Amino acid sequence: MEAWRLVVTWGADPAFNMGLDEALLEAEEAPPTLRLYSWSPDTLSLGYFQSLADVPGREQARALVRRITGGGAIHHVRELTFSIAARLDHPLYRGATRESYQRVHSALADALRAAGVDAVPRGATTLESDRSGTGMCFHASTPLDLAWDGRKGVGTAQRRRRGRVLHHGSIKIGGSALETGVATLPGGPTPAELGELVVAAFAARFELAFQRAVPEPAERVRARELGARYLDPDFVAAR
Repeated sequence: MEAWRLVVTWGADPAFNMGLDEALLEAEEAPPTLRLYSWSPDTLSLGYFQSLADVPGREQARALVRRITGGGAIHHVRELTFSIAARLDHPLYRGATRESYQRVHSALADALRAAGVDAVPRGATTLESDRSGTGMCFHASTPLDLAWDGRKGVGTAQRRRRGRVLHHGSIKIGGSALETGVATLPGGPTPAELGELVVAAFAARFELAFQRAVPEPAERVRARELGARYLDPDFVAAR
């Protein structure tokens, strides 16, 4: 069994959430880390290359940040957010980028099956949740995106830098005014309940042993240093 660190930060503020993800990306000496988190208040995160004008409904979110990864905007409410930080030569990320998405999504599909839905890659199909003009991640899909009931329910993205990778994403529990028509989970599990299924799925599929931990003091300090920049919609994180 390979040892991984499990970091859980429920209800963190938007700047800290983005700053900690980048701090974990920088943490060269840290073990592979799975992080589970949620947001307070509900937050709209813009993709790396998006402008505010791309998201006409942005005022419906209570806070705004810009992510370190690309893609469409995400309304972080009624969801589980996760991130993985690891070295690029880790077996989970070795080889083609597409294959690393497939590996991670296979474990997420296992967790979602335990939550009561049959989540599968979209493939060549068209989803009912696809729609133009909203700027939202969950209203656009790719063949690798996980969907159920004909709708997208998981959105993930990667940032690769200096031999490391940050892979973070959103698993929808329910929709919002900004994310209408997306896939939802029966019974409305809490992020913590869904998070336990994700941990169990990763542990079983990849033979991992998780050690629950909190961010190291240096990681928390670095998260605060980095985080404030993400509150500026015109900020573009250094590559």
